[in-house]
Amino acid sequence: MSDQNAPADSAQNPNAPVFNMQRVYLKDLSLEMPNAPNIFLEQEGPKVEVTINVGGQALADTVFESTITVTVTTRIGDKVLYLVEATQGGVFEIANVPAEQLDPLMGIVCPTMLYPYLRANVADAITRTSLPPLHLAEVNFQALFEQRMAQAAQEGQGQAPAGGNESGLILPPGMLRQ
Repeated sequence: MSDQNAPADSAQNPNAPVFNMQRVYLKDLSLEMPNAPNIFLEQEGPKVEVTINVGGQALADTVFESTITVTVTTRIGDKVLYLVEATQGGVFEIANVPAEQLDPLMGIVCPTMLYPYLRANVADAITRTSLPPLHLAEVNFQALFEQRMAQAAQEGQGQAPAGGNESGLILPPGMLRQ
């Protein structure tokens, strides 16, 4: 019932906050297996490194794009087994939201909504290599957002950020499920 009343409430109060996902899309997908087929003969287990970056931009006054880019590099020894880079995008309508809440919406809420789609696309791409799928672990986008805010504050004070200049989150192999 409340869904039927939502448009009427918006019409009655044109200043009510609006937040809607308009579209989800796979913006970019790249898969490389530079050492195939010889790498399949290796007996050693692979090591996986995952880097995640969140981005976004305004498309119009109340329309925003949010993106998550993941890079998965899997190595056996010093040879790359596969490298996957994928960017999942979404278009969101955001209106009548206080300015101080826009960054958390774009940096936490939107990526949280997009991440399940990205996980599925990465697992599907890896499955198509004839290798078992890699299921990315859940990500706490609030912690990632807070980490970036702390890093930006350090850079503003002229200090070097902890962990180098990379703005992404690197997940240790133990955080992945295969």
